[in-house]
Amino acid sequence: MTFAREVRNAVTPRAALLVIGVLGLQLLFIASYVGALHRPYPTDVPFGVVAPRQVSAQLVTRLGDLPGGPLDPRAVGSATEAREQVLNRDLDGALIVSPGGTTDTLLVASGGGTALADSLTRIITRTEASQRRTVRAVDVAPASAQDFDGLSSFYLVVGWCVGGYLCASILAISAGARPADRQRALIRTGVMALYSIAGGAGGAVIVGPVLGALPGSVWALTGLGTLVVFAVGMITLALQALTGVIGIGLAVLIIVIAGNPSAGGAFPLPMLPDFWRAIGPALPPGAGTWTARSIAYFKGNAVTGPLLVLSAWAAVGTTVTLLTAMRRRPDEATEAAAGDGGSKHA
Repeated sequence: MTFAREVRNAVTPRAALLVIGVLGLQLLFIASYVGALHRPYPTDVPFGVVAPRQVSAQLVTRLGDLPGGPLDPRAVGSATEAREQVLNRDLDGALIVSPGGTTDTLLVASGGGTALADSLTRIITRTEASQRRTVRAVDVAPASAQDFDGLSSFYLVVGWCVGGYLCASILAISAGARPADRQRALIRTGVMALYSIAGGAGGAVIVGPVLGALPGSVWALTGLGTLVVFAVGMITLALQALTGVIGIGLAVLIIVIAGNPSAGGAFPLPMLPDFWRAIGPALPPGAGTWTARSIAYFKGNAVTGPLLVLSAWAAVGTTVTLLTAMRRRPDEATEAAAGDGGSKHA
């Protein structure tokens, strides 16, 4: 047998296509991570300005015209209001001008991302120095001393996401990518739900009581983790139900390649390029990271939108998984059952 024939026998056309697909995912992984994170710089950061009426408009204009457009400044009525808006995550920082002195106050929130808080401090310090003024930074939502650079929330959510798509992938590999019928689909959904509860609780306990990396309610983090794991797991099951084993690669594309670098973990969203900043909040890693930080450092504020995003992923994944199993033709169901090895396991 010739070498060429050996190669053809060893590498089927289907295997060759899968290898090409993996190569594509690898290159996209590099492009996405390097593209998002190689040059972090804040742009259009929501920023409040509290200043006397006679200088407020001028200061807002000057900050808005800084080279590179790092700030999106807007006038705020009082220091109390500015602080509330930072804690509500409507603003990422605020400058409070002293009407009778030369030392102003900068409000930041390192719990939302240390990199962004540090960048705002540098920008405002430099800007104030040009006006012969000084600035005093006040961290109104400081990251825990055990949470270096505010990254623990991000890594927690990444772990939940990894668990979700790995569990769904194992269900596919062990018992067929497409469930044979509605009963099998329901069993897989139930397994995914139980796994999500265990994974959510385990992650919350590890980062909270065990390591002390994150403050905030363990119960709230458990609920968030359960939702993140279930959303990622069900969308992976849905993609597998639609496309077979290729669905695992599609899940990696959505969650790992697109979702992780755009999540605002290593660098908060205002420091990412426009494309990643736009998609991040709509994907599970971004929605989960935002919510985890809100629970830990911002008294649970501003979580409605991200929780709706995660719920939508979970609902769509569950619906597609169940509907796909219900609509299968008898011959397809028989073939899938054979692929399950005749087992009754999901």
